[in-house]
Amino acid sequence: MTQPVSTIGSNRRRPPKSLRSTVFWRLAEDIPPSMTWGLMAASILVPLVLWWMATTFSTIDPKFLPSPANVIDAFQRLWSTGDLQKDTVASLWRVGVGFFFAALFSIPVGVLMGSFASIRALLEPLFGLVRYMPAPAFIPLLILYLGIGEEPKIMLIFLGVFFFNSLMVMDTVKFVPKELIEATYMLGANRLQTLLQVISPYVLPGIIDACRINLAAAWQLVIVSELIAATEGLGRRISVAGRFLRTDEIFVGLIVIGVIGLAFDLLFQCALRVSCRWASQKR
Repeated sequence: MTQPVSTIGSNRRRPPKSLRSTVFWRLAEDIPPSMTWGLMAASILVPLVLWWMATTFSTIDPKFLPSPANVIDAFQRLWSTGDLQKDTVASLWRVGVGFFFAALFSIPVGVLMGSFASIRALLEPLFGLVRYMPAPAFIPLLILYLGIGEEPKIMLIFLGVFFFNSLMVMDTVKFVPKELIEATYMLGANRLQTLLQVISPYVLPGIIDACRINLAAAWQLVIVSELIAATEGLGRRISVAGRFLRTDEIFVGLIVIGVIGLAFDLLFQCALRVSCRWASQKR
């Protein structure tokens, strides 16, 4: 007995029972907004609850793991004295200046390296070599050349971001479809027009993503840079607190850095949506 055509078609369209999945486990598909917000809230609340339970129902010494209440008290203490504000502003200044100049120079260099094989052959070996040199290893030289002021701290952040950002931007430009460039030439555009009006807008989402990722490296380096005879900064606050076993102040510094970093990350994502709506729709 033959099966009706409509039934056969429906069986073909329906995936096998073993391959069906819930919304949570669907590959490369969006999830409902309510689930998105719920999972985002859980990613913050669950660690906080576990932290509270670990410090409330166990005998862990507060010197090793302070409770959330102790961290809040330390935050209020540092805020009332004004030390936390001074340290935060100092770290923001160093990260902002170092990252700004690193992005300012690395983006055009990366675009040129990705667009011209000659420039890539000239610079990529050098950049690849320096990339594997840990930025903190340059601290003695920076102190020797620039002293112990703000310059070595900012330069350390610059060195730690510039080479990585240049190579990431270069890789983004390298994957611009050749058909797009050839079509631009066929429409009468010259080399400069192709570079500025076609390649640069096409890779802008990748450039924003590269800067967003490397900003995290800048915040990691500011902790190291503030060990260079700094009198204020979140890194110095964490270092001094560690010497006197003030773990609650260490947690305050780490949480403040994390919140600031998350805020900048969301800012970059917002900039990507606003300036590259076509890329967001494409994704």
